[in-house]
Amino acid sequence: MANPSKQRGTAWESALVAYLREHHNPGAHRNVQMGAKDIGDIDGYYLHALEAKAEKTITLSSYIAQANREAVHVGQPYGCAVIKRRMKGTANGYVVRDVATDVRLMNRMRDMEAALKDAAFDRWYALDKQHREAA
Repeated sequence: MANPSKQRGTAWESALVAYLREHHNPGAHRNVQMGAKDIGDIDGYYLHALEAKAEKTITLSSYIAQANREAVHVGQPYGCAVIKRRMKGTANGYVVRDVATDVRLMNRMRDMEAALKDAAFDRWYALDKQHREAA
């Protein structure tokens, strides 16, 4: 691979997949590019089409528009861009969505937590405690 920009992008995608496999979903993997009906760079970020970006100049609006289009293509409810932070490791990258997408995600989380709390309070309590301690 002779193109340095392409090499940086591939390295970032690979680092993200490794991070997601360790901390989120062991089945995460890079997607094959689909052209006009692209489905995001990485599969396995729960409920999201993930667009990975490792560029010198950051253009959030185009990244979010691309992620949202790809979410529709792949049938996921949310799109996000995961942007490499210069001179930092994978865990210090940025996950970016537009406000409308984030509000839809927070509403879903609120409603699902309320449903779990009603249906299985002990399970909800244990999960709530686990995630608060991890923060």
